[in-house]
Amino acid sequence: MKLENKVAIVTGSATGIGRAIVERFVAEGAAVTIDYVHGQEQIAGDLVKSLTSNGGRAIGMAASISDPDEVSSLVQRTVDEFGRLDIVVNNAGIEKKVPFLDVTLDLWNRVLEVNLTGAFLCAQAGARQMVKQGDGGRIINISSVHEDLPMPTNSPYCASKGGLRMLMRTICDELAPHKITVNNIGPGAIDTPMDAPLKAHPDEMRQLLSEIPLGRMGKPEEVAGLAAYIASDEAAYVTGSTFFIDGGMLRQSGSL
Repeated sequence: MKLENKVAIVTGSATGIGRAIVERFVAEGAAVTIDYVHGQEQIAGDLVKSLTSNGGRAIGMAASISDPDEVSSLVQRTVDEFGRLDIVVNNAGIEKKVPFLDVTLDLWNRVLEVNLTGAFLCAQAGARQMVKQGDGGRIINISSVHEDLPMPTNSPYCASKGGLRMLMRTICDELAPHKITVNNIGPGAIDTPMDAPLKAHPDEMRQLLSEIPLGRMGKPEEVAGLAAYIASDEAAYVTGSTFFIDGGMLRQSGSL
């Protein structure tokens, strides 16, 4: 198993890509703390029960990743429960499509504080624990093709992902002496509950698929497989890169 005896935190992991990553990490032998937003107690609880009933190690905790105190508590509870921390996956993120001229400061701040400030806080708190332990670690940010690709009507989201790219590139240099690697995963169109509104409009769905050379949406499990590789010892020499998993979208997209 790739992640045997490793301990991970995965933010925003009660559903979607985060949930798939949790399930894959546990299957690979890791103990995982499932961070979820307040109000998802039932969903997260069911996931923990499913994993632990099959012999996995997992706990759930509601924590706002834009709150430094809650992030500190998330890391501390993980260490208290499992003894250490080896992997932080910054998966939590939000978006809301609004034309640029109508974007409010409140919306801008909310998207940036979750998508970028939250990733900064979790990466920093996690890295501090890894440095204290002294034997390295992994920080993985779930970014997006939109760290490179413009998306009209989604300026706060794109700005947050572009910022996440440069955060990753900068801190990978600072953390390398501590054997901590930092990488991004940049999904394209992945079939998650977030895409339900898009799938309800066949014309929009056909246009999306026409811009993906492989002609389909990706699966959360495919993103999870990539995350498991980057988190593993096999990727010990991999740092400072974004790994796009988009079916080729970046090579022919018309900026959906």
